[in-house]
Amino acid sequence: MFPDYKRYGVMWMARKPLASAYDMSGAFNNVSLTLTQGANEQDVIDRLDDILKDYGGIGAYARKDQLSNRFLSEELKQQKTIATIFPIIFFGVAAFLLNVVVSRLISLQREQIAGLKAFGYSDFDVGLHYTKLVLMIVSLGIVIGIVAGIKMGQGMSNIYMTLYSLPFMTYVLKPQVIVTAALISMSVAVLGTLYAVRSAARLPPAQAMRPEPPAIYHSTLVEKLGLQHWFSQPSRMILRHIERRPLKSLLTTLGISMACGTMMTGGFQEGAINHMVEVQFGMSRTGDLTVIYTEPTSARSLYSLQSLQGVEHAEAFRYVPVNLRFEHRSYRTAVSGIPPRGELMRLLDANLTIIDVPEHGVILTDYLAELLQIRPGDMLTLEVLEGQRPTVQVPVVGTAKEYLGVSAYMQRSSLNRLLKEGEAITGAWLSVDDRYQKEVYAELKGMPRIAGVVEQKSAIRAFYDTIAESVLFFTFISTLLGGSIAFGVIYNSMRIALSERNRELDSLRVLGFQRGEVAYILLGELALLTLVAIPLGLLLGYGLCAFMAFQFDTDLYRIPLVLGINVYAFAALVVIASSIISAIMIWRNLAHLDMVAVLKTKE
Repeated sequence: MFPDYKRYGVMWMARKPLASAYDMSGAFNNVSLTLTQGANEQDVIDRLDDILKDYGGIGAYARKDQLSNRFLSEELKQQKTIATIFPIIFFGVAAFLLNVVVSRLISLQREQIAGLKAFGYSDFDVGLHYTKLVLMIVSLGIVIGIVAGIKMGQGMSNIYMTLYSLPFMTYVLKPQVIVTAALISMSVAVLGTLYAVRSAARLPPAQAMRPEPPAIYHSTLVEKLGLQHWFSQPSRMILRHIERRPLKSLLTTLGISMACGTMMTGGFQEGAINHMVEVQFGMSRTGDLTVIYTEPTSARSLYSLQSLQGVEHAEAFRYVPVNLRFEHRSYRTAVSGIPPRGELMRLLDANLTIIDVPEHGVILTDYLAELLQIRPGDMLTLEVLEGQRPTVQVPVVGTAKEYLGVSAYMQRSSLNRLLKEGEAITGAWLSVDDRYQKEVYAELKGMPRIAGVVEQKSAIRAFYDTIAESVLFFTFISTLLGGSIAFGVIYNSMRIALSERNRELDSLRVLGFQRGEVAYILLGELALLTLVAIPLGLLLGYGLCAFMAFQFDTDLYRIPLVLGINVYAFAALVVIASSIISAIMIWRNLAHLDMVAVLKTKE
């Protein structure tokens, strides 16, 4: 899971000279096979297991279950989930903004529409004109999107090449992907503006010749409840305007909340990874070094490890590959025999409380228990895949919380008794003084029968160095999308509101309202909608993060739903900052209200 590239590597060599060097001509410990067309994969696996059982085979598996393949496959599934969620949000907001802009454009061009119809243009011609206008705007966006998508795709390819140590990863953009993206974008744009274009096409010439009739206002809910004395006249005007156009207000609020929720996903992933590492390696596995033997050996070998200068504490473990069966379900993993009250290896429950490993029975990780659909008290069958390969049954006595991998745990002495092998161990966890860690590591690497040594701090540091680039890239994209949605919705809503209510605001200025009071009426509406949208967006973001965490759950790793206060605060602050910037830009426009034009208006 956490390769330390400075101390660990995979080297390739021709089989024949390697066999000669070790005097093992004809021997092998791994074999890969290809299947003929029409062969049954599971039948071949079962037959291989029967053939290699007497030679120490621990079980064949398909390519889809190979670890590297699994990691890449699960990563691609996650990207597919992300690539489904975010476009839906973004397209929804884009359709709303296009509808608002086109509706206002049609309102401003009422006289031109009437003139065209008076000269004989049909409803279809008018509707087609605005549809072409929308498609032209979308076409420009598609070109920009393709260029940006290629750049981001190349960046993602480089990240994956680094993350998985791939020799190369060429970014390929298939023509059908471009065509599909373009068609979806155009379809969303047309559907989003369909109502506005339909209204323009059906507008009667005689009605279009006249100015748009003044808005009809009614008593608001606040006034019906008799609470109007709690609000000033400008505040009641804000509430009245919101109630007059509830659908637009609802869509504006929903758009802002989507922006807020989108920005939470980036911070969620970063916090979840930190929590995973803290629980797995800060609370559960606290050793500094993990020593792995080439084969099971006597527990007395632990004394030689404890005698090394700098080793403060050592705990042995027994690792046994098994096939777990319950009813018709099975899963291949390993049983780890651990000390009952260990200091370097602790099992935690769902509340992160330490679990004592009982003398009899097995503890499963919670996700493994779900896969097998087994509960405490049920009998679990263990098919051991090494040594004499016995098959035994043990009761399940509990479940433990782990985020990385799935496994089963027993007391080491109990596992030794089940295997009838005496005090055998597979490796050990060591707690080492920081001053002697390098020396201890070097001595362990030189010892016989030690296959490898894992330094936990270096492994975790390597993991963060590798994963940080991917997480930061995703966080950047989420923030960029969320910020652009927030600013786009808020600014366009303010700009359209100013355009729609220009004459109304001018009239208020003529009647003696100050610039600040007029700004309060216009900007206060969006401020109120933003304040309502932020808690809704935080709730939406929580649901979005929960959905992503659920989709990302696999037997390889689980993403915990951990949302710190900083995640909520950052999302809310970005929305508030977008609102303030938009308000400043609109405030400058309010200084240029044309009061003279209002005084000349006949209406």
